[in-house]
Amino acid sequence: MTNLQIEQFSARSDNFGVLIHDPETNLTASIDAPEEQPILDALKRRGWKLTHILTTHHHNDHVEANLALKKRFGVEIIGPEDEKSQIPGIDRTLSHGEHFQFGSFDIEVISTPGHTNGEISFHIPSAKVLFAGDTLFSLGCGRLLEGTPATMFKSLQKLVALPGDTQVYCGHEYSESNARFALTIDPDNSALKERAREITALRAAGQPTLPSTILREMATNPFLRWHDPAIRRNLKLENATDEAVFAEIRKRKDHF
Repeated sequence: MTNLQIEQFSARSDNFGVLIHDPETNLTASIDAPEEQPILDALKRRGWKLTHILTTHHHNDHVEANLALKKRFGVEIIGPEDEKSQIPGIDRTLSHGEHFQFGSFDIEVISTPGHTNGEISFHIPSAKVLFAGDTLFSLGCGRLLEGTPATMFKSLQKLVALPGDTQVYCGHEYSESNARFALTIDPDNSALKERAREITALRAAGQPTLPSTILREMATNPFLRWHDPAIRRNLKLENATDEAVFAEIRKRKDHF
């Protein structure tokens, strides 16, 4: 089995762009299309030709370059069925539980609404990688611009059920501000404190803080630690449901 090649790079003010490449079939996909020039630069750097765009959700900072890239390369644009009317140039739609082939790789579609009503994440089991868009961030989760806490909670439950060694790529570099907030919710978590120090050092050196892993996020990300007794005590929600704990953390982040 060939290895999936992954190129992560910065775009816009704080977006991540990601290219994935199957060397066996020479297919290359951009995960979302936040900005044309950084994508073109990454393609040139690697000597790849773009064939697909895999869209997680409809926000402009994830689809802005769709039409320009389609015009330039004739790419196939794949995205969520529930947002097809909002995604420029979309050719093919997918819903939860569907699988599709990207060269040698099987990609599983996971419905992860909350940030938007139709957002999807792309999971490639054989490569142990997840592209979570704006659903899950390192030490954070997406703001609930269209969905409810209950919707996002269910989406995050699906992601934490993935194998712990799954690498997580996200749509934005928010780790530093997320770490500051996480420490107000879970101040005695030694794994979180270590991760926060690492993030500070990486950003100071101009390095990305991603990818992370599911296991690492479960140990450090308060939005995935609704069950944790220390967090519940901190929030004075010892006997609340997991969903209520999550909702309170999201509310506090919105006002942080």
